[in-house]
Amino acid sequence: MKTSYENLNSGYAKTLLIVSNKLESFLEFIGKIGAWLAIPLIGIIIFDIISRRFFVLGSIKLQEMEWHLHAALFLLALGYAYLKNSHVRIEVIRESFGTKLKSILEILGVLIFVLPYTGLIIYFGLDFVSRSYQINEVSAALTGLSHRWIIKSFIPLGMGFLWLAGISVLLRNIVYLIAINRRDKELEKHAKDMSPELRSPAEELEIIKQNQVKEMA
Repeated sequence: MKTSYENLNSGYAKTLLIVSNKLESFLEFIGKIGAWLAIPLIGIIIFDIISRRFFVLGSIKLQEMEWHLHAALFLLALGYAYLKNSHVRIEVIRESFGTKLKSILEILGVLIFVLPYTGLIIYFGLDFVSRSYQINEVSAALTGLSHRWIIKSFIPLGMGFLWLAGISVLLRNIVYLIAINRRDKELEKHAKDMSPELRSPAEELEIIKQNQVKEMA
């Protein structure tokens, strides 16, 4: 999200918002790269279906490439999806909470679950990739793809992007709580505008409608 900080005079809180926004811009770029993988993925699936259905041809390499691309797409977009609050949430109880409590819960969730969990997967995932590279791991199928370490490397990579997303969400929620404590309405507005996890479904729907109107204008 494009945010202007010129009118903010909040010292380190402003710096935290800027860092959070820079991380979001980077992860948006990575997420778009992942999204573009959908095009070759669709093309390979269509070609594979047609070749098997009409020409009685089958390719293990093509079938494996399908799940390789799907995995890469998912892992590259994982962090950006979290920033945009696009992952599944249990909202039955949470939606009755105020934004301050939501922000506190988000911070606790990041500190207790997101950062430790992704950190562990990165740590063990790097060893996973290293061993695959050292033994020159290939597909279990005789005619499958080689260099299995390439797709395995997306596991720690994707978790690394999710870890960065967790840092971004953590920073903007810390700033939101600082703004409430200082009663700084301008800073509070900036932090909340950057934080879809703090909005109600009605607010999120209204923003979507506004964006659609802007795109049509």
